[in-house]
Parts: sequence; C-alpha cells; structure tokens
Amino acid sequence: MYIVIVGAGEVGSNIAESLAESHEVAVVDIDPDRVEALMYEADVLGVEGDGAELDTLAEAGIEKADVLIASTDDDETNIVTCGTAITAADPFTISRVKSAKFLRTWEKSGGAFGVDHMVATNLLTAENIARVIGLPGSRDVETFVDGQIQMGEFEVRESSPIADQTVAEADRYESLTFAAVLRGDEVIIPRGETVLREGDDIIVIGSCESVRLFATEITPESKTTQNVLIVGGSDVGYHTSRLLQDRGIKPRLIEQDHDRARELAEDLQGTTVLESDATDREFLEREHVSDADAVVATLDSDEKNLLVTLLAKRLGAERTVAVVNSGEYVDLFEAVGVDVAVNPRETTAEEITRFTREYDATKVAIIESDRAEVLEIEIAADSVLAGRPIQESVQELPTGVVIGAISRGGELVIPRGDTIIEPGDHVVVFVDADCLEAVNDKL
Repeated sequence: MYIVIVGAGEVGSNIAESLAESHEVAVVDIDPDRVEALMYEADVLGVEGDGAELDTLAEAGIEKADVLIASTDDDETNIVTCGTAITAADPFTISRVKSAKFLRTWEKSGGAFGVDHMVATNLLTAENIARVIGLPGSRDVETFVDGQIQMGEFEVRESSPIADQTVAEADRYESLTFAAVLRGDEVIIPRGETVLREGDDIIVIGSCESVRLFATEITPESKTTQNVLIVGGSDVGYHTSRLLQDRGIKPRLIEQDHDRARELAEDLQGTTVLESDATDREFLEREHVSDADAVVATLDSDEKNLLVTLLAKRLGAERTVAVVNSGEYVDLFEAVGVDVAVNPRETTAEEITRFTREYDATKVAIIESDRAEVLEIEIAADSVLAGRPIQESVQELPTGVVIGAISRGGELVIPRGDTIIEPGDHVVVFVDADCLEAVNDKL
C-alpha cells in the first residue's frame, strides 16, 4: 500500500517506522528537522509543508495513496486534512483527535468531515486504563470475539507462586493458554519445560474467567479493584471515571481547579469529586490513599504524574497507573516504581497502525510496541488451519505462532493438539513480530 502520514511527531513517527518495512510511506510535516530525521531513521519520502494544503498533499503523492493518516497534535488540522485529501483522491482517511466531541459527531453521521475512521486519543487512553485496572496485576489487557476471549500480560514478581516454576507446573487452568514469555528483548514461545523467572512478562489467552483466576493467583496480594482514586480532572481523567462508573465502581477524583471540579461533579454522578492539590501529602493521608486499590494519575504534566504515583505508592496504595505523554519516559516511570505507565501517543499509534495491516484480522492487539501481535481471525476454507488437527497444521507455521483460543458458534473451544479447527471458527493467535509476514497468507 501507499500511505501518506501528515504529522511527524511522536504518533506519526511511530506509525511511519512501523509501516515503512512493508509499505511505501510518505510523511508530511511543517518542521523540516522532523522530516529530515524521519527520512534518515526510516525509508520514507519526506515532504516539508502544511498537510492541510492540497499542493503539499499532491507533492506527497496523494493521488495514488491507499491510506491517508492525519496525526498532528491539532484536531481541527487533522479533520481538515482528511477533507482536503478526498477532494483530490480516494484514500481511506484516518484522523487522530484528542477530544471525544468530534468522535461523537462523526459517529452520529457516518463519514462526517470526510473521515473514514476516527481515533480519539483521550478516550482510547481511558479505555486502556480501565481495562488494566479491572484485571489485578495486569500490564496490558485486550478482549476478542465480543468479549468472550481475553488476552492478559502479567509480570512475574518475586512473590508470585509461579516464579521459578515450569510452564507445565504453572499451567493449572483448563481454558488458558500460555502464549509467550517476554524476557528482556527476547520473545520465548513457552514449552512445558520453560522456567518462568522473576521479571518475565507472560502473555496468556483464554476465557475471561480463567484469565481473571490466573491474575488473582499469580498476584495473591492483589484484590478486586473497587477503591480507585483518580488524580486530575483532565479529559482522560473524566473518561476514566465515567468508564469505571459504568462498571459499578465509584471512584474518587481529585481536581484542583474550582470551576473544573464543579463541572466534573455535575457530569459524573457516580464519582466523588474532591477539590484539592493531589501533591499535598497531608490531604492524601486524610483521604486514606493507603487503602486505595489503584491510584491513577491523569494530570497534564508527566513530572506531576510521577510525583503523585510515587507518593501514593509510598503512602501504601496497592497499585499505581500514570499517564506519560513523553514516550521516552515510559520505561523510566516503571523502573522507578510506577506499576503501569500509559503513553497516549503510543496507544494511538498502535490503534491507527491496526487499520493498515494487510491480513484479514477481525481484531489486532499490538504487544510491547510491535514486538508481537495477537490476532482474531475468522478461518477461511483455504486456511492452513482449516479441517486439520492443530498438531498437524502448526507444522506449516513458524515457531513464533501460538493458537491461543477458539470460538465456534459462540462457544469457547480449548485448543489441544488433536483439536480440529473448522472454517468459520474465530481463532485468537499470538504471532511473534518476526513471523508476521510469513503467516500472512497461511492463516
């Protein structure tokens, strides 16, 4: 495919680097330094200019583009860029927006603004946070087949009962598959004799019940999350509170600005809104932050989010989640003690990248910035998996592929060596990034 990306910031750069190996990519930005840097780092065509202008898009080759991705930091610019593009060509247009107000308008009148797909960064980030909070000890969570099958990523801690066990010893769950072990830079496809070490990240796939049971057993100190404290009444904080309310949780939300706190209190009937400075240690102690199951920092400052989460952790909060706007800080946050760092730009880039995949996957979850993917695929009659026992068909697939779960007519089927996958089945598959191209035609 030929893809034009407008905006060479963190989102656009991540998308371009992810796609450049398998597609022709042109990147447009008004900053010549960004354009030059991306041309050097990835094999892309760089165009300096305003992507909302037709002449600039023409220079980028919009007339032959299959996809246009508008990923600048300005919502209106992204929407105008998509509208401009369709006046000159017929690409599939994807617009990134921060505010959900544009998303609501777009959803109500399909194809509004000339946008084929819209990704709302703040809402997407809040959904990510809500999923992680809902599963004890998880670092990443995604659901497949209309919520029937779940994928979870968990860190093996020193206190975990599965630390130093083999996969055969740890696999005590009927409807759960150990799909991968992430150890440093290595992606390990687990066998029965694979030893799970402290610090490993484990990818499991199975029924929601089995994944939740696994989560509670490998992190015995964790409990069901009910007491949630959200720091910051930003758009992300608002959406996180609303999503948690919908799940029956009554969060508390701290906002320092009087007018914003009042607005939130009126809109979030199931949330207790507190007007205060969340970096005030005495206030946090009075609010019993030590009893919190999770503290989520959604302030507009990375530094304040780090301060709040580390302070909450020191005061006894069980789990901390921080929004980190600078992607280079994510590893640092988690290294110094934040349990989960969520980068909105990376989350958005992953969501947009899903729509450029060539294989026919119903849903895609990208693991650890493109180290692997988990795909939901409806099996066609010509698939290498169709009509054959798994132990036979997987011989034709690379070793980095694991069949995680199968849904047949709404019923969960546990994949075993003698299980025969049928056309029409929905199969959730883990694929190491190195194997993606090789499995494209086979699945």
